[in-house]
Amino acid sequence: MVWLETIKTAPVGQGVKMPLKLSRMGVKYSHPDAAVRNKLCENYTKNTDSLTVVSEIVATHFQTIMQASGLWK
Repeated sequence: MVWLETIKTAPVGQGVKMPLKLSRMGVKYSHPDAAVRNKLCENYTKNTDSLTVVSEIVATHFQTIMQASGLWK
């Protein structure tokens, strides 16, 4: 993946943004057609279960990045 060379981050602020980026890019790679993503977005943004799953995925990415960066203590 050209857009991501490492999951190690120096500043904590960057480490907080990266899990969101990883999640967005996962969706983009799963559904490369923007029109399809936008149509699907209409469904899941109103579904509390879907939003909970998104939060869990971002939290998992956050843990991974913090561990790789040596910031998880």
